[in-house]
Order: sequence, then structure tokens, then C-alpha cells
Amino acid sequence: MTVSPLSIQMMLSAKVHGGVTAPATPPPMHIPDGFLSPVIAIIFWLLAAAVVAYALWRVNREFDERRVPLMGVLAAAIFAGQMLNFTVAGGTSGHLLGATLATILLGPWASIVVMTVVVGVQALLFQDGGLLVLGANIFNMAIVGSLVAYAAYHVIRRLLASRSWALYIAGFITAWLSIVIAALVAALQLALSGTSPANLAVPAMAGVHALIGIGEGLITIGALSFLVATRRDLVEQPTGAHSVQRGVVIVGLVIALLLAILSPLASSHPDGLEWVAEQQGFIERAQEPLYEIIPDYVMPGVSNEALATILAGIVGTVIVFGAALLTGRISRQRQEAR
Repeated sequence: MTVSPLSIQMMLSAKVHGGVTAPATPPPMHIPDGFLSPVIAIIFWLLAAAVVAYALWRVNREFDERRVPLMGVLAAAIFAGQMLNFTVAGGTSGHLLGATLATILLGPWASIVVMTVVVGVQALLFQDGGLLVLGANIFNMAIVGSLVAYAAYHVIRRLLASRSWALYIAGFITAWLSIVIAALVAALQLALSGTSPANLAVPAMAGVHALIGIGEGLITIGALSFLVATRRDLVEQPTGAHSVQRGVVIVGLVIALLLAILSPLASSHPDGLEWVAEQQGFIERAQEPLYEIIPDYVMPGVSNEALATILAGIVGTVIVFGAALLTGRISRQRQEAR
């Protein structure tokens, strides 16, 4: 849910790379610096750091090492999937969050770690989301998204008992809730920062993300259907001691890379937060990033923007996969050393 003046300019006109004019790329997706006050940003940095540290501790204690490759595959797929914004009503767009799928397959604590890696790489490498507000983005997407998904999914599964369609109903509702509640938390952060009054920010964010949540739910159902057909055990026993074979990792990476290759097809409409910022008149508060490495998911030095986006997506997918895999393995090694 990032917005920056640069992304607005990209949507309104073509962008030039190496002297060649190319169509605008999809807008970034996370909260940028400038939308939240320094005090609120610091508070959520501290909250996010504490919860992520606890999540790592829980992963150290409880997570089976044989499932660490699944962390890497899911992180890669979620990163690539988030590049594919889809159009929703009202001239806006949404994107996959992925916290529900990660929570169903890994449990809430490993999901928080995976989502933190994704959001962290997006901010540090692609300037998607500000550095000062990185804690808020992690809190909203990784922590709120995962914990809401965990609570809602298990409550709904208990209510529906052993019905054959319970998995898909629970997955859809949980995915929808994770999107909407994370958006409401972001709206409250905006209100506490004095960026937009709560009576305006909350209904605006809730309304547009209620539509985006439908897309999230449908994507989640599709992913669960695929997994049920191929590895039902991963869905039915998310914390079990299942070995994730090399073939599963390879297939997962291939799917993630295919999603990255399709990234130029993403909707160019503003995402939910950006649309609200435009409607409420605080878009100008967005600050440019302090540095640029692969800004706006476009590989520097490549004149063809579609190719530049694909290359950026592939690079990001590989880096996120490696970072999540390394995080999981280091956590296990530290626990074994103790």
C-alpha cells in the first residue's frame, strides 16, 4: 500500500528509461514516509520489533526444520503475487496480501516471519514503503494479517466442523477479514497521525478494501484447491513434521517466477491506500525515498519497461526466497546450539 509522488506521476504519464518511452508501471503498495507522524511510526516500529522477535522465538521452539524450505517458497510466491495488482470497482486496484495462506500452511508465527521478510525486502530493495514507517507496514501486513487469519480460520473451521467445503469457506472469509482489518488498522494510524480524520479514513479504507478482500479470498481459494490436489497434508496439518521434498520447492519457485514474469500485466489503477489518499487530499504528504536501488519495481538501465519490471520481479523473488530460507535455518541452528 505504498504511495509516492513519483508513482502518481508514473500513472498519469509515460515514464522514460534510457531515452525510450514506456507505459507506466503498477503503483507501489505500502504506506510511504510522510503519511504517519514520527511518534506513531516509532511506536509501531517498537511494537513490530517486539512481536517479530517473539515470533522468531516461537519458530525456534516449535517449527520443524523440514518445513523451512516451505517458508522460502511461500515468501517468494507472496512477493511475486503482490506485484500483480488486480482492478476492482471505482478505478482502483488491489493486490494479494498472502498472510492467510501463509498462516494456514505454516502457523501464525512462521507466517509473521515470512511476511516480515517480504515487506522488509520490498522496502529496502524496491523502495516500496518508507523506512520510518516500515514498522507500521510490518505490523499491518505481517502481524495483524497473520494473527487475524489464525484466529478467524480456526474459529470458522470449528463452527463448520468436518464439512468437505469448510476449508474453502474458512479460507475465503479469513482472507477477506485479514485484508479489511489490516486496512482499518492503517486507517487508525493515519487518524492518530493527524493525516486524515478517523470518520473519513476508516469508512474510506474499509469500503475499498472490502472489495479488495474479495479478490484476496478468491486467490486464497484457488491456492488451497491446488494444494489440496497436490499436497493435502500441508493444508490439513500445518504444524506437522512433514518433509518438503525438493520437487515441491522447485514447483513453488517456478510458479513464483511465472507470477513475476506476468507482473507487467498488473493493473495501473491506484491501490486502495493511494486511492483514499487522493480522495481525501493527503497524497502530497508522501515523501520520496532516501535512496533508490530498484525503485517502483523497475530494473534500472533497462529501456523496455515490461522487461525491466520482469527482471525486477525475478530478482526480488530470488532474494526473498533466499532471505526467508536463511532466516528459518539460522533460527533452527540457534535453537540447536542452545
